[in-house]
Amino acid sequence: MFDLVKKSILASIGLALKTKDEMEDLVKELQKKGEMSESEGRKFMDDVQRRYDEAQEKLEKRVEKSVKEFLKKTNIVTTDELKELKKEIRELKSVINTMTLKSD
Repeated sequence: MFDLVKKSILASIGLALKTKDEMEDLVKELQKKGEMSESEGRKFMDDVQRRYDEAQEKLEKRVEKSVKEFLKKTNIVTTDELKELKKEIRELKSVINTMTLKSD
């Protein structure tokens, strides 16, 4: 299941990168043919880059959410949960040490 999710995500990212590269090539070709001015091409590519960045950010958020949901369903401990447990253990050790010192 996890491999399928991972492969799907990687395929989506690869497709997005390929599309962006193809758009850059198309703009360069249109500029060479004189069908688009340099300033129009730059403006168009800036718009494409902005939309690409927005789409990438949304994709990253979706991936993060999906991975968290997957980890939750499979009962795998996350780094944040592990850090919280370590913090609690340190606090409990401190309390035990304090209580031990008081009883001596």
